[in-house]
Amino acid sequence: MSSSLKSTRLQEIKAEILSLLNVLSDKVDLERKFGANYLQLSPIRKIYTSSEEDVISQQLTRKPHLDTHNERIKVELNKSEKIKELKKLEKQVKQCTKCELCKGRTNVVFGTGTPDANLMFVGEAPGHYEDVQGKPFVGRAGQLLTRIIESIGLRREEVYIANILKCRPPENRNPNANEIALCTPHLIKQIEIIRPKIICALGTFAAQTLLDTKETIGKLRGKFFEYQGTKLLATYHPAYLLRNPNDKKKVWADIKKVRDYLKEGTS
Repeated sequence: MSSSLKSTRLQEIKAEILSLLNVLSDKVDLERKFGANYLQLSPIRKIYTSSEEDVISQQLTRKPHLDTHNERIKVELNKSEKIKELKKLEKQVKQCTKCELCKGRTNVVFGTGTPDANLMFVGEAPGHYEDVQGKPFVGRAGQLLTRIIESIGLRREEVYIANILKCRPPENRNPNANEIALCTPHLIKQIEIIRPKIICALGTFAAQTLLDTKETIGKLRGKFFEYQGTKLLATYHPAYLLRNPNDKKKVWADIKKVRDYLKEGTS
């Protein structure tokens, strides 16, 4: 093959490689926007010679620099980086219109607390007062949660609090399966950014969603589970305790396990 033909062929190969990398970049962008956990590339239809396949294989196995949100949160972040990533995610969530709840919300209830939290509480969904203030757990159930946190020697400012849903369901009804499926990716990203030592799932929906189970909260509470490499313990939701105060002793037993786990991790 003449040098001019080789040069032409090399240019064609480079163009093919660039096209493939652009496809990969587009798919990563879709992953960032829609919360997919994997990339599925379509088969390459063109048949190449063995030498051309080697060149393309080397290029595709060399990871391109893709400045995506998902890529950055796979590594441990310092506090300033966590704050930056959480603000970026909060901006995305505030623009979310994926389900009907966006039409009736007063505020998106993203989450609150320190991004360096060792302990993260995950509840169900915002209520009336949370929707008005844009902060989680600020009503009567929130006041009880504050007392629960303080009972193990912590302040609200030292933990992180979020919900499965970021918008209030009408009349405080239970979240439906579609809302949970569409909103949970936001929570997953919060957890990935914060990387707490332990998650305390409050109530049925938080526990069942994070543990991917249909077991009742009565059977799940008080036990340690693993969520993406992080310890998780479920207990009753504070709103449930307002209706069933006799079960406060069970939550106290559960939260002491969280306290002891945190102490062991820092000793």
